Amino acid sequence: MKNKLEAIQKEFDERLSLAVSLDKLEELKVAYLGKKGELTSILKGMGQLSPEERPVVGQMVNTVRAAMEQKITEKTEQLKAEETAKKLEAEKVDVTMPGKTKKSGSLHPINQISDEMKDLFIGMGYEIADGPEVEFDYYNFEALNLPEGHPARDTQDTFYITEQMLLRTQTSSVQIRVMENKKPPIKIICPGKVYRADNVDATHSPIFHQIEGLVVDKGVTMGDLKGTLEVYAKHMFGPETKIRLRPHHFPFTEPSAEVDVSCWTCGGKGCRMCKGEGWIEVLGCGMVHPDVLRRCGIDPEVYSGFAFGIGVERTAMARFGVTDMRQFFEGDTRFLSQF
Repeated sequence: MKNKLEAIQKEFDERLSLAVSLDKLEELKVAYLGKKGELTSILKGMGQLSPEERPVVGQMVNTVRAAMEQKITEKTEQLKAEETAKKLEAEKVDVTMPGKTKKSGSLHPINQISDEMKDLFIGMGYEIADGPEVEFDYYNFEALNLPEGHPARDTQDTFYITEQMLLRTQTSSVQIRVMENKKPPIKIICPGKVYRADNVDATHSPIFHQIEGLVVDKGVTMGDLKGTLEVYAKHMFGPETKIRLRPHHFPFTEPSAEVDVSCWTCGGKGCRMCKGEGWIEVLGCGMVHPDVLRRCGIDPEVYSGFAFGIGVERTAMARFGVTDMRQFFEGDTRFLSQF
C-alpha cells in the first residue's frame, strides 16, 4: 500500500508540473482528491486490511492528501498571479504618451449665416414661420399672382410631383399660409430649403436656402422696407455698406425692386469682385401686391405690407469670399474647417 501511495504522489507531482491553467488544475484536483479520485479509492479498500494496518495506512493517506492540497493551493495562487500579470501587460497604458484628441466640429457656413440672419431679424421683432417643402401649386404660384400659363413659371424650372404638387421654388408659400391663418399685424421671416431644376455651376444649385421676410400692417411703406434692408446690409456686410434699389418686376409685389449693396471688397470704387461696377446684387423685394393680400382675406384698402427674399448661399459667398457655391456642398473638411 505504501508503494502505491508513493506512486500516486509521484504521478500527481508530474501532472501538477504540466498544469498550465486553472481549468487543468481543477481537473487534477478532482482526479486525485474527488469522490472518485485515487486517494478515495484507497480509503475504500482499507476494509481489506488488518486492524493493525488500517491506522498506519490512514495516516499515510491523510499525509499525502494534505501535501496534495497544499501544492494545489500554491499552484492556484501562482497561476492566478500569472494571469493577472498577463492581463496587466496587455492592458497597460503609457501615461507619458500624448492623448488622442478629438477635433470638435463646427456649424456649416450656410447654417452660420442663416442663424446670424435669424438672430438679426428676431432682434427686429420678427417671428420665424415654417411650412412644407412639398407644396401645393396654389401656394407656390397661384396665390402669388402666378396663375397657370404665367411665363414666370417657366423661368423657375419647377420639380413637379403631380400636376398640383411640387417641391417649393420659394419660401413665399409660407407667407401665404401665414396670411390665410393670421390677421395683421404680421411680421415674419420664412427660412428654409427651396428647389429649382437649375444646372449645377459656380453660382447655381438645384437645392439652396432662402430667408424671406413679410411685414403687413396699417401704414407700412416702401420707406420701412428700405430702412429694414439698410439695417440688414450694414449688419451682414459692414457698417459702411450702402444700398440701392433698382426697379424690377415680381408678380407678387408692386412696386418691386432688386437690391444692390456697395461692394464689400472695394467699398464701391469698382474692382474684380463687383466687375468694376461698385455694386453687387443681393436680394429682391417690394410692396405686397394688393391682389395677394385680397386673396388671403386681408383688405388692401386698410393694410399694406412689404416682402423680401434673401439667398443664404449668395450671402455666405459674399461674407466668406467664396467664388464657387459647389464648395459648400462637397463635404470637403479642408474647406469647411476654415469657417
